[in-house]
Amino acid sequence: MGHGGDKGRPSKKHKSSSAKEDRRATVVDDEDAYYAEELDEDYRGEGKKRDFSKLELKPDHSNRPLWACADGRIFLETFSPLYKQAYDFLIAIAEPVCRPENMHEYNLTPHSLYAAVSVGLETETIIAVLNKLSKTKLPKEMIDFIHASTANYGKVKLVLKKNRYFVESPFPEARWFSFIYLLLVLKKLLKDGVIAAARIISEGVHGSDGFAIGKSLGELENGHSELLNEAELAAAAEEKETHSFEVDPAQVENVKQRCLPNALNYPMLEEYDFRNDTVNPDLDMELKPQAQPRPYQEKSLSKMFGNGISCKKRKKAIEKLAKLRWNAMALLHGHWCRFGVMKPAFIGSLVAMVSRYSSMCDCRARSGIIVLPCGAGKSLVGVSAASRIKKSCLCLATNAVSVDQWAFQFKLWSTIRDEQICRFTSDNKEIFRGNAGVVVTTYNMVAFGGKRSEESEKIIEEIRNREWGLLLMDEVHVVPAHMFRKVISITKSHCKLGLTATLVREDERITDLNFLIGPKLYEANWLDLVKGGFIANVQCAEVWCPMTKEFFAEYLKKENSKKRQALYVMNPNKFRACEFLIRFHEQQRGDKIIVFADNLFALVEYATKLRKPMIYGATSHVERTKILETFKHSRNVNTIFLSKVGDNSIDIPEANVIIQISSHAGSRRQEAQRLGRILRAKGRIQDRVAGGKEEYNAFFYSLVSTDTQEMYYSTKRQQFLIDQGYSFKVITSLPPPDTGADLSYHRLDEQIALLGKVLSVGDDAVGLELLEEDPDDIALHKTTRRAGSMSAMSGAKGMIYMEYNSGRNKQHGQKKAKPKDPTKRHDLFRKRFV
Repeated sequence: MGHGGDKGRPSKKHKSSSAKEDRRATVVDDEDAYYAEELDEDYRGEGKKRDFSKLELKPDHSNRPLWACADGRIFLETFSPLYKQAYDFLIAIAEPVCRPENMHEYNLTPHSLYAAVSVGLETETIIAVLNKLSKTKLPKEMIDFIHASTANYGKVKLVLKKNRYFVESPFPEARWFSFIYLLLVLKKLLKDGVIAAARIISEGVHGSDGFAIGKSLGELENGHSELLNEAELAAAAEEKETHSFEVDPAQVENVKQRCLPNALNYPMLEEYDFRNDTVNPDLDMELKPQAQPRPYQEKSLSKMFGNGISCKKRKKAIEKLAKLRWNAMALLHGHWCRFGVMKPAFIGSLVAMVSRYSSMCDCRARSGIIVLPCGAGKSLVGVSAASRIKKSCLCLATNAVSVDQWAFQFKLWSTIRDEQICRFTSDNKEIFRGNAGVVVTTYNMVAFGGKRSEESEKIIEEIRNREWGLLLMDEVHVVPAHMFRKVISITKSHCKLGLTATLVREDERITDLNFLIGPKLYEANWLDLVKGGFIANVQCAEVWCPMTKEFFAEYLKKENSKKRQALYVMNPNKFRACEFLIRFHEQQRGDKIIVFADNLFALVEYATKLRKPMIYGATSHVERTKILETFKHSRNVNTIFLSKVGDNSIDIPEANVIIQISSHAGSRRQEAQRLGRILRAKGRIQDRVAGGKEEYNAFFYSLVSTDTQEMYYSTKRQQFLIDQGYSFKVITSLPPPDTGADLSYHRLDEQIALLGKVLSVGDDAVGLELLEEDPDDIALHKTTRRAGSMSAMSGAKGMIYMEYNSGRNKQHGQKKAKPKDPTKRHDLFRKRFV
């Protein structure tokens, strides 16, 4: 799971997992070294040649769109007439590596095949369709890999019952060999040390092997029991018998991780039969008539519900089921004499067909992740999922602004009443009322481990003790961070849905989402949505800004990375280019502009000099909301400056220009998230589609100081967007020479004064902004420095002192430090310690 150069490239395919773990455990203090290592790995091994001469072409290969290789790589020709069908299939079974305009590259992985079988694709179906679409005969290595990765799916299930987690194995057939085989599966799991330590010995009836025995007769009573007589109903109930054992809720994450394909290879099936859940109260919520999901949104929801079939197929299945019911009822009431001795077999086949179509109609919700570009309507997908499940929903966002936006989206697209939805933030603590409802809060509010107010403690206890039908997680790529992954164990939910546009992290923890949330259910192609007019068509440009002589001389002298960064960010030529772009888009096009800067010193200097409003970490929620509302609706405010707090979850559909003056080193996630702020579709759809009136209706500028480390990072930052099919145009003559004195810092004395200001500021003031919820900083830094108070240091806010032993007054029994060898001391101090 994940994107970019580290996911499916040949140079990294055979990297051992232990190397990844060692790298993850290493604390990286120097971000320059971190990204330098990552960038080097992306280009390592590119010169290695591969021999494809053994691939055997089929006679009609020109009519087939795929190339399948023995190492698991698949190439798709986008100009093929079968492209759309082949793409829908490949995105379900493989990980996209790179998707430019004419040729896509995918990679088969155990996790991608796990996701494929989780949405209803069978092993033989995967192989048959691949063989039908491939230009070459499928390599034996690929067939064996598919069999090995999908053979054990569905044999183990994780179930939440009355706030207790159970690992169970269903017995689909009342046969002795099935009984023995699935008992051996449970025993094999319990032989693992991690799973055995997580097991809780439950009280009650146990089987001979120490497993709890259960029967799921209630589902038949609520479903199609009218088709069966008493004997057949008892047989069906016996077929639904399950054996299970209970696990500690705090260890569920570890248990799921051990069951993944790269460990025990028994991936856990997580499905929520919400239609038959009579324990948790229903939530009266429907989608409004104007909420019409787009085709790709409907397709993503079909992967989560109903075995991956669309609404049209589900409707046909319901009609077919009605006819089968009538035939079965006629047979069971004696109108079967003409079939004679065929009655038992015929009824058996009818029951099997009824069961098949019932499974298509009976919506079960799967846990997993849906990946859609920013501005493509992830909110509507989340609200639609909650409306279909109709149980209590806990929605998690990254900040308070996003909480307000999610609450608004629920009221906009659904019929939920105001008293059924509440927000829980540091500034807004609304009381949860009723038996079922929607709570919208932040990851920080749930994961916070310090002392809370009495009001907050009551709300968080309600969140912890309730069984949630749906856990809806926005910007799910932040969940693998050490702080945020706590929310998975703190909250208990039957179904988890993660939404994101950038399934990528710089610390290689993105694959943890396979056991924290579930497999990737669906991922849309960005360029296909652009061609369909669903998102904006963005022109990406990298603006090269030469360093002035004075700034570059100081840049070469400085060894401090923070000072060097401040010098290339505050480059006067970069400032002039930014000012020129703002004037051009404001005055000549009437655009709405967002300027991003990670460097707080640069953010304040640029915004103050140009007299524009700014938002950063210390800006209050009320002030943020006021600035954003003014920017959206006022013609007097057309430009705002944002720090990295604006990277995620801030919905500004009016913006169509982004200027980036500083960034977080080589973060691919940040580059894509910032581009996403302007991806919301604008104008008329006939103008936006391919061949429409406007070739580009949004613009993304990344300002880079030439001959500095900033250019080194820009290549890696752009990798994710390039893999999505975007291209960057390089501009070298901005601002134009004739602008001259109209722009700031035209005179040499102004530039020297700015240089003196940069050099005189302390290192702490010129560094990057550090946020607790920022995933990149969590990955790169062991400790963070932030403003505090004396009361916090004295323990008033849950903080404690860290004690150090100076070596004096040691307690009895402690070992003394080994004295240093006098011969190794400096000559001036050697005699003092002899």
